[in-house]
Amino acid sequence: MATCGRRVACQVVPGGVGVRSSIPSVSVPTILLLLATGLVAGFINTVAGGGSVVSLPVLVEVVGASVANGTNRVAILMQNIIGAASFHRGGKVPWRFVGALLAPIITGAAAGAWVATLVPAEVMKRIFGLVIILVALSVLVRPSRWMREGEPKLREPWRSLAFFGIGLYGGFVQAGVGFLLLAALVLGGGLGLVRGNAAKVVTVLVYTPVTLFLFARASQVDLGVGLILGVGNMGGALVASRLAIKKGAGWIRWVLVVAAVAAATRMLF
Repeated sequence: MATCGRRVACQVVPGGVGVRSSIPSVSVPTILLLLATGLVAGFINTVAGGGSVVSLPVLVEVVGASVANGTNRVAILMQNIIGAASFHRGGKVPWRFVGALLAPIITGAAAGAWVATLVPAEVMKRIFGLVIILVALSVLVRPSRWMREGEPKLREPWRSLAFFGIGLYGGFVQAGVGFLLLAALVLGGGLGLVRGNAAKVVTVLVYTPVTLFLFARASQVDLGVGLILGVGNMGGALVASRLAIKKGAGWIRWVLVVAAVAAATRMLF
């Protein structure tokens, strides 16, 4: 049995694809910590982005840095199943628009997960930390661009290139990818904040299984810890998606700004 993190030990599940499980050794306080962390991260991820900035430090403490990134994808998958279902029931998912984005973003996400061990994560995190600051400034300075729907501004091939790049980062790091997706969907795609969030949730849901499989093949997923965290993420996603449908875009703007500043600060410093 190999030590995975400070709080738990882990073992490879027999017959699994390099998947670990720490459930037998997870203490009750750690379970409660994971559930609370997931609740906050799931809420932030669903209406803004950057929830992984909350969950990844906790996962590093629990399972270790080498397994945290892959384990987080389990919770992300669970969270977006709930979020996508809720937005779909509310009639907010622009399915035709999302369908056109899937090929470039899945390709980018697969490539990003594959090269995750080849490029220093800090390099990409700092670059996108600056981008996220610009997103927050755009929401504050020109909020009307985020609040109303309009004609798509990104045309092919630029749209495919943009979403390939976002998928590349999402597959590589995940933390903060929601801001980039939301900016591309709202500012470039002409969607409002509510439908933009719905499209973001569905898009992440589709590419996450690909990245999760690649991390699992590299034995970088702790399934037990991921499932516990994911229960919290699902709760946060359910609350957030229902609020987004009921309350509209106004309050999302402020959650987006606060979450963006917090995430960018974490990435840059």
